[in-house]
Amino acid sequence: MKKQLVIVESPTKAKTISKFLGKKYSVMSSFGHVRDLPKNDLGVDIEHDFKPKYVIPAKSRKIASDLKKAAKTAETIYFASDEDREGEAISWHLRELLDTEPEKMRRITFHEITATAVEEALQNPREIDLDLVDAQQARRVLDRLVGYKLSPFLWRKVARGLSAGRVQSVVVRLIVEREQEIKAFKPQEYWSIEAMLKKLSDDIAFAAKLMKKDGAALDKFALADEESAQTVLADLKDAAWKVDSVERKTIHKKPLPPFTTSTLQQEANNRLNFSSKQTMTLAQQLYEGAELGERGATGLITYMRTDSVNLAEKFLKEAADHIRADYGEDMAVAGGRRYTTKSKGAQEAHEAIRPTDVTITPKAAAKHLDSRQLKLYDLIWRRAVASQMADADLDTVTADITASGQGAPTYTFRASGSTIVKKGFLEVYESETKETLLPELKDGEPLEAESVEPKQHFTEPPARYTEASLVKTLEENGIGRPSTYAPTISTVIDRGYVEKDGRKLTPTELATLVNDLLVTHFPEIVDYQFTAKMEENLDDIAAGEKEWVPIIRDFYGPFAENLAKKEKEIKKKDVAEEKTDEVCEKCGKPMVIKMGRYGKFLACTGFPECRNTKPITTGEGGKIEIDKQEETNEKCEKCGKPMIVKHGRFGTFLSCSGYPECKSVKSIQKKVGVKCPKCGEGEIVEKKTRKGRTFYACSRYPKCDFALWNRPNGEKCPKCGNLLVLAKQDTVKCSDKQCDYERTIDKS
Repeated sequence: MKKQLVIVESPTKAKTISKFLGKKYSVMSSFGHVRDLPKNDLGVDIEHDFKPKYVIPAKSRKIASDLKKAAKTAETIYFASDEDREGEAISWHLRELLDTEPEKMRRITFHEITATAVEEALQNPREIDLDLVDAQQARRVLDRLVGYKLSPFLWRKVARGLSAGRVQSVVVRLIVEREQEIKAFKPQEYWSIEAMLKKLSDDIAFAAKLMKKDGAALDKFALADEESAQTVLADLKDAAWKVDSVERKTIHKKPLPPFTTSTLQQEANNRLNFSSKQTMTLAQQLYEGAELGERGATGLITYMRTDSVNLAEKFLKEAADHIRADYGEDMAVAGGRRYTTKSKGAQEAHEAIRPTDVTITPKAAAKHLDSRQLKLYDLIWRRAVASQMADADLDTVTADITASGQGAPTYTFRASGSTIVKKGFLEVYESETKETLLPELKDGEPLEAESVEPKQHFTEPPARYTEASLVKTLEENGIGRPSTYAPTISTVIDRGYVEKDGRKLTPTELATLVNDLLVTHFPEIVDYQFTAKMEENLDDIAAGEKEWVPIIRDFYGPFAENLAKKEKEIKKKDVAEEKTDEVCEKCGKPMVIKMGRYGKFLACTGFPECRNTKPITTGEGGKIEIDKQEETNEKCEKCGKPMIVKHGRFGTFLSCSGYPECKSVKSIQKKVGVKCPKCGEGEIVEKKTRKGRTFYACSRYPKCDFALWNRPNGEKCPKCGNLLVLAKQDTVKCSDKQCDYERTIDKS
């Protein structure tokens, strides 16, 4: 009997779907794209309407062969790749590869990997949407033209190994320009006045801030210096305080909408400290499914690449039933809540990201997921369920309090309080809503001041981007698409343009140099509005409103002309070299500062005959300082010469002073003062991964493989005995992921 062949792009997805379908179905994975542009060639025929030249990569040849073989004997072939442009393109490539009878091939899509959704998709196949394919193809061709033309230019003019990209370079520009804003920022002084007040009848003190003078509102900079603040204090020295007015009202706080791709990345970064890449990887795993005991393989969340905040009517009903059963009748919203997508250039009209089955609570899923999967599932489940719950009700009180002395102006202070009277959705999804209590106050009631304190402030520079704030900015400006944010951010970090300092994204010197070059000579490539407009063009192609070839042609003509012009105009030494007074001690020729892929260094102008180089650092005021060779008492194990301290991309290390004749190197171990709990012999030392991420491991590696991501503080967990490690927000936690011990660090 001939089988029905279902082809998906992921082996995990194939495994989950195969559990739903009977024996008459065969489910296979294409492992992503089976065809792509060639790796080491442009692969775009510029002279013939930018026709792409697709090849089967070496890693996909066996897969392609197996799929062809299975397709020949299949009765019907269902292409079941994801429901977005890339998924549509994968299905199209599969159709082109298999080259079988058109009537045998069907396209199916589903928004969640559940038995019901897959069965419904099989009952409603459709044709491949060639407009979506064209939009994806246009993006791929456009990005290939920019990357393969501009990257070699940077190699020739700056340093080998650099890359440029249509969205990547704009992301770098955002981060570089934010850093420039921070450096150019000049803080402005201002003062505030805060009084601690209390009623005459009790000792409950509460805070009030100065807001007005003689009825006129004071702006932020009204008290510009200490002298101004002291004048107010003098006026208030013998002031009489009384309640001028009290306003009470109830505020109904609504829950946030369920997650889109963008908001999931932002919230996972803010709450869980997950990178965008980590979030999307975990979301993919939850979408493709996990073994849930008796339930078997089950997709836990709906498709995670979406701009939509819509929720299926089926989910609205199921969520309402669950909320009533678990939280009470009055906690569910009658008829359900519906949200409207507001993000710029929103596309892919799917559902929001939600649990496929609301009854699979985080508690029920816990034993089937690893700790990171569970944290993300918990976040998604709570956000979706909370979106269908009742408002949180807060009773708020705002009291205006006047203070005036003999012959002095009348000053108005304001005290605010709030009390949660109904938690509503806050039962499930906590926010930063805090209660602030005020005593019962009445109009005209006299008060007394316990203290009146001036506070000095300075305006703060804009904060460096985190992945969350960067994703938000990209979405607000229509730059790229949410599905591209994670790989783009990962790329700029991997390529050495951006470093992560905790959660903050900081540009490297290389990023600043490359960005200045692109902004000056290729302004259109890194222009925010141009990049957003190109995304709109891709949307129009997907909607069938524009043809893709004219859009690529309109871009490429001026771009290629400008590239050829800049190739002649720009000299590498003008971009990536700085003259110095330093003379090479080996050959006597002048030395210059050069820019390499990993930063600046000093190099002899006698290259390639003389290959002398020296590491440098940038001191205060941008002054270049040559790293002096720091000799140690340690001898080289290979030649016996002294070892010297050198500085590399991943920190300091020991190198033989006989370099380049002897290339012996040795790591310098940074001890943290904690014995290895696994072997009891080694010490925990600080190390770095190939990508520069810090971790802590036993000094006896590879004999002992104990390792941690967080720095141990030397204490043992009182619950399980494992090491405690430093965590975020001034806390320590247990290093064992199965243990929930955590406490705040006492700084008193």
